[in-house]
Amino acid sequence: MAVASWDDVRRIGARLPEVEEAASYHRMPALKARGRPFCRLWSPREHDRDGVHDTAVVVVFCDLEDKEALLATFPEAVFTTSHYDGHPALLVRLADVDDDLLAELLEDSYRLRAPKRLVAQLDEAADPS
Repeated sequence: MAVASWDDVRRIGARLPEVEEAASYHRMPALKARGRPFCRLWSPREHDRDGVHDTAVVVVFCDLEDKEALLATFPEAVFTTSHYDGHPALLVRLADVDDDLLAELLEDSYRLRAPKRLVAQLDEAADPS
């Protein structure tokens, strides 16, 4: 499996309606839908705080109810820290995530954060009937 990078996140995000790249928390790259961030790259400060230095990490949003199941199902690719306890967010290890899972996590995050009209546009594109 090839190691994913921010370029892969950007490529996958470009498939979603009206996504733009912009700076976010600590000036780190983020993907946004009409100004609403739905994923971002972890900052060096966060890497230092949580002792993760072997991979780039992307923060995505998730349903809080689904968080534990995702953590149990994909322990090599997603994780959390005490900082994110009780928050509907997951951390994605880019060195350990495959393209399909990354795309699924990004789309789910987009669906939670993007304006409803953009989510409807995404659904229409997926179902051309």
